[in-house]
Amino acid sequence: MNPINNNEIPTAILATVGNITKMTFPKQGCTSDVAILDGLHGQFVLKRAKIEQFRTWLAREVFVLNSLSQTVLPVPNVFRFVEENNQSWVLMEFFQGQTLRDYLARERDPENRHQAIFNFGKILTTLHATECPNELKSEELWLDELLERAQYNLDHYQVDGSQELLDQLMKDKPAPYKQTLIHGDFTIDNVLVHEGEIIGVIDWSGGAYGDPRYDAALAIRPKRNAFETDEDKESFFEGYGKKFITKQDYEYFENGLYEFF
Repeated sequence: MNPINNNEIPTAILATVGNITKMTFPKQGCTSDVAILDGLHGQFVLKRAKIEQFRTWLAREVFVLNSLSQTVLPVPNVFRFVEENNQSWVLMEFFQGQTLRDYLARERDPENRHQAIFNFGKILTTLHATECPNELKSEELWLDELLERAQYNLDHYQVDGSQELLDQLMKDKPAPYKQTLIHGDFTIDNVLVHEGEIIGVIDWSGGAYGDPRYDAALAIRPKRNAFETDEDKESFFEGYGKKFITKQDYEYFENGLYEFF
């Protein structure tokens, strides 16, 4: 059964796409239904969220993408955002590529793998060096804000973390670090490649003016066929230009804070 049917799609989105000739459904997480639409006016990505929490995330992603639209970053353009019948829909630009995770799962040549992971680190350098739009900045320190959100998520949603872990995170905050534009979920699932070259960075609901160590910690999380070796991590930081997180930083962000998101 398809997660999205033609007769569900809002009229404003159908008008932008034109007559739909094909609809495919890429592998996706559980927060949104995602379809690739082939229509009279081209190819598009369509995302739909039904649950309140995920609708909030989708609206945030649209806000972040619109804020970044004038930067050099390879982010998708947003064409339509529609909220109706307790559902949120966004129509955005389609990138012809595959996730870095899929690429690394198939690529066996060591040099090609090294170059792809190097490029993964390099695009993160570009991201962190990009001037953060003012509308994404907050008067509150990003880490303090995220810890507050972690408590809210723990109280209202099902998360992997516990109150004990969160109390420890609040007590053992790492030393302050210069804030930059961050992605907020910079993983091999959210970077698209074509022949090993980065062509897109997607899923921006966590975009903010925050701690760049969080992005790096999520980037090097071990996955099957990726970052299971020190060589992959070395390639990543070679691409970034420096290794700027410690083992303690990694544990705090990846095995700690991320458990609530």
